Parts: sequence; structure tokens; C-alpha cells
Amino acid sequence: MGGDHGPHVTVPAALAFQARHPDVDIVLVGQQEPLDHALRAHGARAGTRLRLHAASEVVGMDEPPAQAMRYKKDSSMRVAVNLVKAGEAHACVSAGNTGALMAISRFVLKTIAGIDRPAIATVLPNMKGGYTYVLDLGANVDCTPEQLMQFGVMGAMLVAAVDHKDRPSVGLLNIGVEDIKGNDTVKRAGELLRESGLNFYGNVEGDDIYKGTTDVVVCDGFVGNVLLKASEGVVTMIVGFLRQEFTRNPWNMLAAWMAKPVRTALRARIDPGKYNGASLLGLKGIVIKSHGSADVHAFEQALERALEEVENDVPARIAAKMAQTHAATPVGVQ
Repeated sequence: MGGDHGPHVTVPAALAFQARHPDVDIVLVGQQEPLDHALRAHGARAGTRLRLHAASEVVGMDEPPAQAMRYKKDSSMRVAVNLVKAGEAHACVSAGNTGALMAISRFVLKTIAGIDRPAIATVLPNMKGGYTYVLDLGANVDCTPEQLMQFGVMGAMLVAAVDHKDRPSVGLLNIGVEDIKGNDTVKRAGELLRESGLNFYGNVEGDDIYKGTTDVVVCDGFVGNVLLKASEGVVTMIVGFLRQEFTRNPWNMLAAWMAKPVRTALRARIDPGKYNGASLLGLKGIVIKSHGSADVHAFEQALERALEEVENDVPARIAAKMAQTHAATPVGVQ
């Protein structure tokens, strides 16, 4: 029910996703009438593989998380996360209010042993033709060194599971690559990451994300959210500049027509929808946050990400690594 478009996007995305994955069942959680209407509009109806689960309330996109938690216990978001908790669903995917989704998921599912706070992780394209996983992207504005180390563990286990890499490399976002750079929190986090048993590369800078220097980049939620929004803004600006220049005069318009294959390929590579679907890592269950403005194609990508994490049991991998890390910590050291 959430996001900018609600069932007009989520329902056709679910139908298209299920058509590609006949072994996957879908539970559409929300208000009965809008969901029925969206299904009818696409010539579909509920059945054994596609069922409706009624929820009478909807969390507004700008609603305070505490209010959603306290007063909307039958919201589609809360009910969907409850289904994961009860084992009736393997994962929850939502385009709704990010703060409310995080708060509800943490309250209902709880965090994995050894994880203080969940983190939001997503992928950004890099120059190597692959992706760089970045976390946290806004769930935790202020972080301790221990939490940044935990983010490193969670990110590495996500990459190991989804991309099948034995020892993913982890970088710590900083204002320079030297160990002496950064504030005390970042310096201490670097020390903990070196002692964690992870394949810790060291400090990285912002451009390393797009160079693909490491598989995972760790930062606090304040820095990560600014980084993400700035990146989206740069993409929008470049696309806008290209459109302006290609339509400036008839000669440029001819050049635009000739360059159409290149423009199409470039648009596909930098399309934010292609990378839609942020993981709420550190929970005892899988929850994926789609961008609120996602279209049908982008929401399908969020569903694909959920399926990848289910098939590779990401929470179990994180739990095992945290237990191993905790066991390796010397007595008296926290």
C-alpha cells in the first residue's frame, strides 16, 4: 500500500515477478478493495499462489515512526512484517515509510545476537561493471566504532551470500586513505575491522565506491544518506544536461538521433531503478525497502533482491559470522 503509487505499481510488479518465478508464492498485504481493483485491472485474481491478506490501516509516507508503531497495529506494513515473524512469509518487501518500516521491523523481528542496530544497505554501480555495497544509508545517524564494525560484518556476509564471494573486501569510508585520517570513531572502527577477521582493505574515499575498490563500503547513516542522495542528484543533473544539449539546435538533435543506441545503453547502466531494493540488515528476518517513487520495473528489482536473500539465507550467515567474531574477541575486550 505504500510508496508514491501503492497497488498501481506493487501489484503489476508482483504479477510480473511471479510470472518469472513460478515456484514463488506472493502475499499481497493491504486493504481489500484497492488490491482487488488493481488485480482486476491486470486480468488477475487471487488464488493459492497469489493470495490477499487484509490489513485495515496504512502508514502515511510522512507519518512519524513512533505514531505508526503505537496506533496502527493493523497497518499493511505491520501485518506484513508479522507474517515474516510467524514464518508465513520468507521476506517482506515494502515501498512505504522508511522510518516506520525500520522501527516496526526491529520491534517485531528483533536483531541478530551481537548486532546493536540494523543498517540499510544497497548497491551502487561501479566502473568495473559490477556493484559496490554501501551501508548504512540512513538508519543510524550516529554510530559507535563497534556498530561500524558490525556493519562491515553484515555487508561482507551479504556479498558472500548473494555474489558467492569467499572473502569480500570491506572498506571504511573516510576523508583520506591514511590511518591517521578521520575522527576518533572512524579510527577506532578501523582498528576493530582489522581485528575482525574480515578482508579489511582499509580506509577508502567517496570516489572508491564508483571505482569498485572494495566490495563493501561502511559508513554511518548520516554520511551514507547524503552520499546516496548526492549520487542520485548527479545522475539526474547529467541526464538533464544531455537532454538540454541534444535539443539545443537541429544539428545537436541530429547528433542525438545518431547517438540513440549509446544514450539508451548509458541510461540503462545508470538507471536507479535497476539498483532498487535496500536491505534492512541485522534483523532476524528479511526485509527489503523499495524506493517510494519506484515504478513497476524498479519494484520488481526489490522483489528479486528479496528472493536472492531468501535463497542464500543471509540472516543465518550474519548470525554465524557474528558468533564467530564474538568468540574470537579476547576476554575483557568489548
